[in-house]
Amino acid sequence: MTAPPRPAGIEFHDVTVAYGRRPVLWNVDFTVPGGCLYGIIGPNGAGKSTLLKAALGLVPLAGGEVRILGAALEAVRGRVGYVPQRESVDWDFPVSVTDVVLMGTYGRLGWLARPGRRERELAAACLERVGLADVADRQIGRLSGGQQQRVFLARALAQEADVYLLDEPMAGVDARSQEQIFAVLAGLRAEGKLVAVVHHDLRTAAAWFDEVALVDMRLVAAGPVAEVLTPENLRRTYSGRLDLLDEIGRAVAEGGRTR
Repeated sequence: MTAPPRPAGIEFHDVTVAYGRRPVLWNVDFTVPGGCLYGIIGPNGAGKSTLLKAALGLVPLAGGEVRILGAALEAVRGRVGYVPQRESVDWDFPVSVTDVVLMGTYGRLGWLARPGRRERELAAACLERVGLADVADRQIGRLSGGQQQRVFLARALAQEADVYLLDEPMAGVDARSQEQIFAVLAGLRAEGKLVAVVHHDLRTAAAWFDEVALVDMRLVAAGPVAEVLTPENLRRTYSGRLDLLDEIGRAVAEGGRTR
């Protein structure tokens, strides 16, 4: 008996984005199903981060539309959590780890309300979940790169969202932090959340994600890992490193890991 299709989490319909006269994404059309751990993969400059920003309304669309949980972003904004790239954050800002995580509760409180006991307990629980309860009072800039990334993941958790979008959360992060971050993301999937991740490492992508999209300005392929990360699709997306692409394609076909 065939399992019923999962509900759509994020729908990209013919999405086109251009910076000035330079197209970054062109007619990208695919659906990220709900309740899965989804990877958005492609070479540098392929438009992967722009795709997330388009979903969040952070960049204007030149064409097409994005729907999240079956609705326009404005109707579900409070149900979407976002973890930006570390490079986009001012780490010298004089704010504590707990203060950063509490920012995740502002959407429910409104800007004029102050976080109360419930919000502080939630922030503490989120820090515990990402393994950072012992640095709650530390200034954010004094943490390692992996710790900083986990703080922003905790901030997203504090939003208590249904959809989580993460932009390169593993970039510049040590192996221990990568495993901790992935464990949290897998836990969110187990709770029925949709987690979509811009990711750069093909080796770990084969092991970590349920489904993936290969993007290089256009959509190359999207769907279950074994159907998408094939040698042919990888060659269409990347140039060079053919030995690596063959290795990954074979590993996916065999259902094994590349690490």
